[in-house]
Amino acid sequence: MSESVDIIGSLRGVAADVFLSRAAVEVVAMYGLTGRLDDLASSVTAETGHSFPITSKFSVGKYAALVISPATSNTVAKCLCGIADSLISCMYAQAGKSRVPICVLPTDIAPEMVSTAPNGNSVRVYPRQIDLEQTAKLRGTDGVTVVSSPAELQLWLERSIKQGFFS
Repeated sequence: MSESVDIIGSLRGVAADVFLSRAAVEVVAMYGLTGRLDDLASSVTAETGHSFPITSKFSVGKYAALVISPATSNTVAKCLCGIADSLISCMYAQAGKSRVPICVLPTDIAPEMVSTAPNGNSVRVYPRQIDLEQTAKLRGTDGVTVVSSPAELQLWLERSIKQGFFS
């Protein structure tokens, strides 16, 4: 999560609106990133209610891209199955329907990973086979770029900015 916030801070001249699922609101707070995120983003919107009219902004060209970082295994599975019942899965669906490019950094990208806990300790994580398969399937989805690290996400954003994608 902290790497995603760092990437927002690195964007120069690009407005970044941030949308947080209910779970992300909790995680951002656990990692002590709420204030920093508020300072760096153009706007921060937390998931509320059961309908997400804000997703219509993809249809009218308000957004040039959708970045989901980090994307949990639950979000990846919903996106692949066409389930749009949360803010993030609805944004994914609407961006796709509007042919807005999507870049996703899944949390489950390797059979064994090291993650940083809110207290700063390193924790070994072993994604399930189904989670790795879902990530692989997402890589084959039209209009979606799947990156495997925050560094790859940073490069994708930098290339997109240089190409005038966000101007």
